[in-house]
Amino acid sequence: MDQSLKPILIEGGIFKDERGKLEFVNNFSLVSIKRMYFSSNANTEIIRAWQGHKVESRWFYCLQGIVDVRLVAIDNWDNPSKKLKAQKFILKSNVPQVLFIPKGYVNGFKSIEANSKLMIFSDFLLNEVPNDEFRFDKNLWTDWNVKLNNK
Repeated sequence: MDQSLKPILIEGGIFKDERGKLEFVNNFSLVSIKRMYFSSNANTEIIRAWQGHKVESRWFYCLQGIVDVRLVAIDNWDNPSKKLKAQKFILKSNVPQVLFIPKGYVNGFKSIEANSKLMIFSDFLLNEVPNDEFRFDKNLWTDWNVKLNNK
């Protein structure tokens, strides 16, 4: 894994006046994006974890609600250490920001509020990179009931 690639929270902002509100994340470039999709959990108990890619990078934007996103840098894709540390990010629909998840990481997420929804961007088309989807048990690397320090 390229250790120079790290998760980045790209901050946005909100402009309000008498006409209404403008939300933006101007420092999020769409140049690398080839597809987007949406993901929402059926309830706040569902945990989608762990899935990641050696080659593909992702960007998460919270469209609705609040989502607890956790990331782990994988040391060995065939047999990752059970001692890897998870990073935590809380994405909120009322705070415009995009979470960059570089290649080499797995992600997991859980809705904090009912009906939360993520917009997910990818730098590869579906099935463009064969054999680049890795999944691990959701109970590895973090206790989803314990609140980790926010980054």
